[in-house]
Formats: sequence, structure tokens, C-alpha cells
Amino acid sequence: MNTGFFAQPNPPYRRANYNFAYQWIEEVGSLAALLAHVEALRAADPAHRYLCTLDDIQQGSYTSGHASQDDRLYLDSPPDMDWDDPAQEAAWDLQALQHRARQLREAQGPQRWADVCGSLAVSASDIDALLAANRAPDLLLDDVVYIQRLPLAEGDPLIAGQPNGYFSADWDSFQNHAIHQHLAEQHGYQLLAMGAAWMALARVQPPGAAQAQALVEDLRALYAQGNEALLAHAGWQALPALLQMQRTLVLGYTEDMADRWE
Repeated sequence: MNTGFFAQPNPPYRRANYNFAYQWIEEVGSLAALLAHVEALRAADPAHRYLCTLDDIQQGSYTSGHASQDDRLYLDSPPDMDWDDPAQEAAWDLQALQHRARQLREAQGPQRWADVCGSLAVSASDIDALLAANRAPDLLLDDVVYIQRLPLAEGDPLIAGQPNGYFSADWDSFQNHAIHQHLAEQHGYQLLAMGAAWMALARVQPPGAAQAQALVEDLRALYAQGNEALLAHAGWQALPALLQMQRTLVLGYTEDMADRWE
């Protein structure tokens, strides 16, 4: 695992739309190793929150930039803003982050869990991809992973630091936040990484048998509600045992999950 910091002179990577990019990592190796690294950062610096990239870092930057333009998230910059002044730009980035967190936290409507369930166009091959991705989550990691160091309060939505869900057929930032919130409250999973098509969450310990089964029942509702064939997909039977072996959970949030897995 090779690491470096964006604060160093002439870093080899651009921050792009990851405004709070703090560290880059090459050759992460596994999602479990990334989780351990992030947990060490959190333990050493409890005043900040940490969020990673996952699959396709460049596409994730592109869609995140557009997702941030959502009228519900976007904040106009001051008319006298001097974009050549790093201090002003840093202050503006913080203000925009806090605005997105507040909007996500306070918004009402389709971000509620019940309204998100069954709202993504999903096929049997997508459920196959969901199972395959949780069987081999390391394959989702891009060659380089960015870690953002976010000055967010514990109760703030972590996705505010990397909003995603840009295309109209995908779950948007508010729907993704509803998923994160439900999985945190009901199953103990916290957001770890947002990618261009997939997101990763993690809990303190792998779930037990009953916990894993309850989680899968919620995932069935999330992806297959209203579709009897998808609710009966054999993959749901295999998923609980798989999740009991790991602390992480990966979920697709785009209409083409299977294509984005391949």
C-alpha cells in the first residue's frame, strides 16, 4: 500500500471534484485493508470524518460534480469571490459542504427509505452482480483510492462530502442518504466509500445469522419490491451466509449495476 498526502508540494494526482481529498493510496489490496486504514485515521483524528472513493475514480468525480449541482444541494458563491485566493476558496468549500449536509439532513420527500424501495430498475443479472460484488468486493477498488478528510459533525450525512447519483435513472444523493441512514439505524452499517456506480458500507463486526437475514430482507425490499420474480431470486438465499463472513457491504446504485460490475 503506497500512500501520499495532497498537502505535499506537487502531488501526483489532482483533487478533481473531491475538494477535501486528504490522502491518496495506491495498491490498496483489499476493501478490508482500506477499512482498517480508515479506522486508524478516525482513531487518530476523531474531530474529522473520512470518506473514500471506490470504483472508477474519474467517473465518480464527474458524476459527483454534477450531483452537487442539484438545486437542492447547490449554493451560489458570493459575487465578490476571488477564486485565486486559496483561503477564500477553502472557506467556500467548507460552507458548501455544510450546506449540502444541512439540506440532506433536513429534506423531506422521496429520500425516505420506504419510497426508495423498488424505485431502481433492476434485473436478475443485477441481483447476480450484487451477490458477486459482495463475494469479491476487492474487485471494485480502482488503482488509486482517494480519502477525504471531512469537517462534518457526527450526525451529518457523510455523503455530503461526495454526493453522487447524477443520472435520472439512478438513485440520487437524497435516496442514497436514505439508504445509508436506514442501514445505520437498523443494521449498524456506516458509509465507507462512494464510487461511480457502487458504494461500500461497514459495521464494527460481521453480522450474526439473524442480523444477516434481517439485512437481506431489507435488501430484497430495496431492490426487488413489487417484482415477484426478483423477490424469489436465488441470490437472496446465498447472501446471508456470505455477509456473516465480512464486515463490509457493497451496493450498486445505478440502473446498470451488472454492466458496471463486469
